[in-house]
Amino acid sequence: MKTQDKELIQEIVEQNQRLLQNLNTQRHYECEARQLISEITGQKIPKSTEIRLPFYTDYGHNIKIGERVFINSNVMMVDLGGITIEDDVLIGPGAYLLSVNHGLKPKQRKELELKPVLIKKNAWIGARATICPGVIVGENAVVAAGAVVTKDVPKNTVIAGVPAKMIKKIDE
Repeated sequence: MKTQDKELIQEIVEQNQRLLQNLNTQRHYECEARQLISEITGQKIPKSTEIRLPFYTDYGHNIKIGERVFINSNVMMVDLGGITIEDDVLIGPGAYLLSVNHGLKPKQRKELELKPVLIKKNAWIGARATICPGVIVGENAVVAAGAVVTKDVPKNTVIAGVPAKMIKKIDE
């Protein structure tokens, strides 16, 4: 990553941390909260989407949110690598969506590994679930509460556990 890219990222992080603090500690009408989240993400949040507060992100500008999405309270999105949430997704309270990791080797520990997360249409992420970097959650899939998802989730399946494994298919 170039130095000027790091500087721009740091500026956005600092600005968004102030906006997040305002968002999460002050009283806001729904339209005001939606406006603040739109500023944080750099995209207009659809009126059909509901985001319960508090809402957390480390960067903000790499989050894309579709129509009719419901994000419950205390969700954390580590989005420098990119997070896309398609239409009709449900995300339970306290879920973590992570698109950033660090190298395992001690000398590379402070280097960032960026891998986008994609939550496909009509998926449901349960409470306190963790979606790890690079994971695609397939259409209509269900991630059980507390699951740690380290691999792609096929469409129309239910996964659970640590690490998450498929426990059943969903009939369409």
